[in-house]
Amino acid sequence: MAKRGGFPGMGGGFGGMNINSIMKEAKKLQQDMEKSQEELSQKEFEATAGGGAITVKVSGDKTIKNITLQKEIVDPDDVEMLQDLIITCVNEALKKVDSAQSAQFGKYNIPGLM
Repeated sequence: MAKRGGFPGMGGGFGGMNINSIMKEAKKLQQDMEKSQEELSQKEFEATAGGGAITVKVSGDKTIKNITLQKEIVDPDDVEMLQDLIITCVNEALKKVDSAQSAQFGKYNIPGLM
């Protein structure tokens, strides 16, 4: 006759682990991850382009906080260059956020998370 709450021959299911302890561990992991996400969203990341002529600041939740342009970079006859520099700078700042996220959440080692 099989034990209650498990599969025959499995020692209580989940390799003998208590489902309550698994759920407790999962809840703690979720809380830790939420705290890490909150901490990351409070950080600011900065990138520059054009030798410092453009500076972009983004938050850890990928919100652009500030774009600073030096006056000498603004050339009405070469708007395309300015646009390219801004795109490059914004993308670099966002890559820094991605790297920080990977470093922060890599410690949780959950397949498919990142």
